[in-house]
Amino acid sequence: MTPAVLAIDQGTTSTRTVVIDQRGQVVASSQRPIQLTSPQPAWLECDAQQLYATVQQTIEEALAKVPKGIRVSAVGLTNQRETVVVWDRKTSEPIYPAIVWQCRRTTDKCAELKKAALEQLIRDKTGLCIDPYFSATKLRWLLDNVPQARLAELAFGTIDSWLLWKLSDGLVHATDQTNACRTQLFNIDRCCWDDQLLDIFQIPRHLLAEVYPSGHLFTTLSSGVLRGLPVTAVAGDQQAALFGQLCLEAGQAKNTYGTGGFLVLNTGTRRITSQHGLLTTLACQLPNDDKPRYALEGSVFIAGAAIQWLRDNLQIITDAAETSTIAQKTADCGGVVVVPAFSGLGAPYWNAEARGAIFGLTRSTTRNHVIRATLEAIAQQTADVVEAMTADAELTDRLRVDGGAVANDFLMQHQADLLGITIERPSYHESTVIGIAYLAGIIGGIWSNPSELANHRLIDRLFVPQIDDQQRREHRQIWHETVNRIRL
Repeated sequence: MTPAVLAIDQGTTSTRTVVIDQRGQVVASSQRPIQLTSPQPAWLECDAQQLYATVQQTIEEALAKVPKGIRVSAVGLTNQRETVVVWDRKTSEPIYPAIVWQCRRTTDKCAELKKAALEQLIRDKTGLCIDPYFSATKLRWLLDNVPQARLAELAFGTIDSWLLWKLSDGLVHATDQTNACRTQLFNIDRCCWDDQLLDIFQIPRHLLAEVYPSGHLFTTLSSGVLRGLPVTAVAGDQQAALFGQLCLEAGQAKNTYGTGGFLVLNTGTRRITSQHGLLTTLACQLPNDDKPRYALEGSVFIAGAAIQWLRDNLQIITDAAETSTIAQKTADCGGVVVVPAFSGLGAPYWNAEARGAIFGLTRSTTRNHVIRATLEAIAQQTADVVEAMTADAELTDRLRVDGGAVANDFLMQHQADLLGITIERPSYHESTVIGIAYLAGIIGGIWSNPSELANHRLIDRLFVPQIDDQQRREHRQIWHETVNRIRL
C-alpha cells in the first residue's frame, strides 16, 4: 500500500480536502463553498457549525475517491487565520457566529488602543500592528456583547482550534504557533501566551488553547471516518503555503492570491522588524527546530475577492476565468483605476477607515475597462507590499505564486511587469493544502525531510517582465496618486 496524507484546507470562501500520495500527487479531492453573511456594513461572519460540516463532507467525499492501493496514514489541517470562534465546552456549541478576519467591527476599539499609546508595545511582543484584522479585539467584542459569554465553561479558538475540538470530540483544545501568533495575544520571541497582552485586551487565560509547533502529533482521532489516524500538522494558511512552495531558506518568498493577497518572506531565525508597514510573524516549526523561524508578511485584504465582486455584486462577468481574456483584449483601462479597499487598506498602509472607489469614469468607459482595472489593482496592491518588503529585507529575484487567481494569465503577466522580476507559477496552484500535506507527511514518516520534496514541485510557467522601467514608473505613479485619494 502506498502511504498518503489527507490534507484539510478550511478557507474563507470554501473548504477543500485533498489526498496526496507519497509521490506528491493529488489522488483525490473535494471542495465545498462557505456562506458568509454581513449583518452590518463592514461586518463579516460565518456559521462555525457550517464550517465543520463542510470539513466532514469534503473528508468523506475525498476518501470515497481514493484509488485502491493508497492508504491514508496522517492528517494535516490548515485554515483561514484570525477568524474567531467562542464555544461552550460542555455542549460544543458556538455562542455566536464566527467573526471572519475581514470583519471591521472593532475599528473603534483599535483606535482606543492606539490612543492609549499601546501600539509599540503590542508590535514589540507580537510583530503585529493594531488593526481589526487580528483576533484579540474580535474576541474582546464577543466577550463584551454576547450574553452567553458570561458563562464559565467557554473556549476560544481560531478555526484550527475549533476544528481540532470537533474532530477530537471535544478532547483536544490546541493550536499551533503560526495561528497563535496572529491573535495578538502571543509573544513571538518567547513563543507563549503573554500575560501583559491578555491584561491589555482583558482576555481570561482559561479561554485559550495549548500551543504546539506546526509539526506535532496533535491528536489521534477516535471516531468517524478518520478513526485511528493521527493529526500530525496544523498551520495557518499563509505559513502552510510558504512551506508548500518550499520557501525554506531566508530570502525566498511566495505570494498567495486567494480571497486576499498574502506575500510572505522567509527570514530564517532572524526576526526582522519592518520599518515599512509589514508584519513580523512565525513560520512553520518542526519538532527539531532549536529556534523560532520567522517571516515578514504583507497582507492585502482584497485580491481574488475583487473578481468575485465583479461577478456577484456588479454582475458584469459570469465566471472568474473570463476576466483574463477580456483584459488581454482590452488595450488599456481607459483611464479607470479601481481601488478595492472594501475592508479598508491592509499592508503597507493599514488604514481601516478607507473604502473602495472607482476613479476616471467617462462616457467612454465600458465594463471591459472596469474588469481590466480590477485585475491591475490586484497586481498593484502586491507591488506595494513587495516594495515595502525589499526595503526591509533581501528578496530573491523570483516570486513564487499560488492561489486560485494565479490561473489568470493577464494578472500574472501584469504582476511581473509591475515588479520587474520573474513570476514562478507551479503546476498545482493550491500550495496551502500542499504545504500542510508536506508538513503532516514529514511528521507522519511519509517523507524524511523537506529536501526530499523538491522533486515534487513542478513549474507550470514563468512570467517575465515585458515593459521598461519608464512604463513601470508611470503605472506605479498613477496607482499611488489614486490610493492617496481614499486614505482617511
